[in-house]
Amino acid sequence: MIKPWLFEFFPELAEPDNAADYFVRYLDLWTRDEALGFEGIFFSEHHFGGSFSASPNLLIAAVAQRTRRLRLGVMGVVLPYYHPVRVVEEIGLLDHLTGGRLEIGTAVGVPQELARLGLTMEEARERNDEIVEVIDAALARQVVSHQGKHFLFSDLRILPRTLQRPSPPRWTAVVGVESARRAARRGVKISTGFNSTKTIRTIFDAYRAEANAADPDCLALRRRVAVAATASEAKDYAAAVSERLKSFVAQDSRLKQSVPDAPPPAGAFTISDEEFITGTPAEVADQIVEQCRAVGAGHFLAVLHWGAPIDEVTAAHELFGGKAIPILRTA
Repeated sequence: MIKPWLFEFFPELAEPDNAADYFVRYLDLWTRDEALGFEGIFFSEHHFGGSFSASPNLLIAAVAQRTRRLRLGVMGVVLPYYHPVRVVEEIGLLDHLTGGRLEIGTAVGVPQELARLGLTMEEARERNDEIVEVIDAALARQVVSHQGKHFLFSDLRILPRTLQRPSPPRWTAVVGVESARRAARRGVKISTGFNSTKTIRTIFDAYRAEANAADPDCLALRRRVAVAATASEAKDYAAAVSERLKSFVAQDSRLKQSVPDAPPPAGAFTISDEEFITGTPAEVADQIVEQCRAVGAGHFLAVLHWGAPIDEVTAAHELFGGKAIPILRTA
């Protein structure tokens, strides 16, 4: 079985005066996704234009009150922006508000967004690693102390403890072999995309080797999906998604030129043609099954019609949920 998730970017509205209605429409859509059979929703965190995803934990809290089964998380919380104690406190609170449906996801962040606050990627990685250390310690015990380069505190009692014990499932987004190995050593699940299935297989193999395990439940493949009643219509949608993505990543210093059959440098990624899955629901499902089998992933994170108008996105959710998910669930 392949577990189908949504990866939500929550794109910025062209007409901000209608933002309140737009929020309600998305909340209604995410509520509908539970009945459509999605495993859960991973919200993304982005800042300074392009999306309304600056505080994805607030979206989790809102959707949790409308649903009963959907797993809810962030892929991932951009740790360098925050104090680690605040991150841990919100994890505990959200796990209770969701009734134990929280998934913990963390990320270093996007270079051009971090730079707007004067953070270099080097400093962001330092802060990320230090905060991760605190999170792991705080999930294991209630009272924590820490002495590091960026944070210093002692004997803090962090409440509430998580409802799921020893903790909610933990994830991190990776783009390379070394970050996959670090995640395996921490016992954290990983998600990745952008690269070819061959490169992702290399990344996942490194994780499996480090973890000395081959559990597909620890691995998630994320792809941009364009689905429609006809293949030609889906192709038109996919072309628009590709153009929007090119604009978004144009300033990302991690984006490197693709080198056939070679993994990207550490911390970098390429955008492979396999990033875009396009077609009718049956065609899309077949491509997802093929790629998940190729890399050994038990989870698939669908970015449905990335950045498209809400009506187009809603139709895609209905098609994917109604006709593609049943195929994935029985794959």
